[in-house]
Amino acid sequence: MKSIKIPYHKTYKEVQISEKDIAGILESEVNQYRTDLNEIQLINRALDNPISSSKLEDLVKGKESILIITSDHTRPVPSRLTMPLLLERIRKGNPSIDIKILIATGYHRESTREELIDKFGQQIVDREKIYMHRSRDKESLINIGTLPSGGELWVNKMVKESDLVIAEGFIEPHFFAGFSGGRKSILPGVAGAETVLANHCSEFIDSPYARTGILEKNPIHKDMQYAATKANLAFILNVVLNEDKKVINAFAGHMEDAHKRGCEFLMDIASVKKVEADIVITGNGGYPLDQNVYQSVKGMTAGEAVCKKGGVIIMISACNDGHGGKSFYENLAKASGPDEVLEKVLKIPRDKTIPDQWEFQILARILKHHNVIMVTDMCDPQMIEDMHMKCVKDINQALKIAKDIVGDDSKIVVIPDGVSVIVR
Repeated sequence: MKSIKIPYHKTYKEVQISEKDIAGILESEVNQYRTDLNEIQLINRALDNPISSSKLEDLVKGKESILIITSDHTRPVPSRLTMPLLLERIRKGNPSIDIKILIATGYHRESTREELIDKFGQQIVDREKIYMHRSRDKESLINIGTLPSGGELWVNKMVKESDLVIAEGFIEPHFFAGFSGGRKSILPGVAGAETVLANHCSEFIDSPYARTGILEKNPIHKDMQYAATKANLAFILNVVLNEDKKVINAFAGHMEDAHKRGCEFLMDIASVKKVEADIVITGNGGYPLDQNVYQSVKGMTAGEAVCKKGGVIIMISACNDGHGGKSFYENLAKASGPDEVLEKVLKIPRDKTIPDQWEFQILARILKHHNVIMVTDMCDPQMIEDMHMKCVKDINQALKIAKDIVGDDSKIVVIPDGVSVIVR
């Protein structure tokens, strides 16, 4: 028997599988990547050697104000490390500059004070000017153009009111934008709700190029890149993390060039060879990425990439914060099944996208061809069942149900961290 740990909330769930049943264990090399530098040294190296850009200390000279855009509570950006370094360099270059920090909530709920303290530490929360982006508050937004998709580009007014705009974030495989990081700080990070909706339309989500690890010809990425350019995103600091959320590399500088370099690095170490099976066990990387069903769809797409049609995806995810979106939940729960959801969503025009449409579209796409069993002991099982998935508390119980569906002799693929791999 082989014992395999799957990240779950702030710990792990462990599964025992007979080695003869295992078709493959798909893991990126991210967790095996080693460097002689510690996290602070890696971040400082990136800031000392910005890609296609002057140093941050030089960019701030002569500026009266700077806006730092950072991720919200749903992203494991190590701001306790990165933010103090950014603030130090900014004030070194311009001690009197007015610094504002904007939380890029995108289409998510606002972060709580407790979540901000967990993210930054007490000192930064108490001393710095921190603002929450509200995508539905039209009074706080400004129109700065038209996206390639045709949607209006609304962003937080603070973006245009600041002399310099920079962003911190992290790069990971993303299930429809190709990769996270870089331009995503603007769209969806600090964009207006209708802009996010236009960018996440069913036509784009349905594109074969809107998939993990793909940027070229990706219509969603194209919109995001345009938005970041129009918003004058001048400088980024993006990190790459391992399963312990530790920094293994960092990239700073020009919004597009530094992000591209980071994506290339990640592609080299995160790509795994496709191995198909009737049963796939995967996870969503643990906390904070597995705190709701909405976010857990990301890890499911890794399972989707290797699971045979009619097979079973066993998703290990805490979902302690519930479904993660009212529209996401209701559009699945109120439908008879995934076919009804897909038939409806593919008829919705680009400019009529509804909240959470992209997420329930992708989950319906997965459910159309696969059975999904969620393993969690931290949320309401009925909520999961309402969304046309099974829910159990124990992995071994899930495995038994899966074998009842596809057969006792079925092969199993395990992807311990579904959000960290790029299946090729």
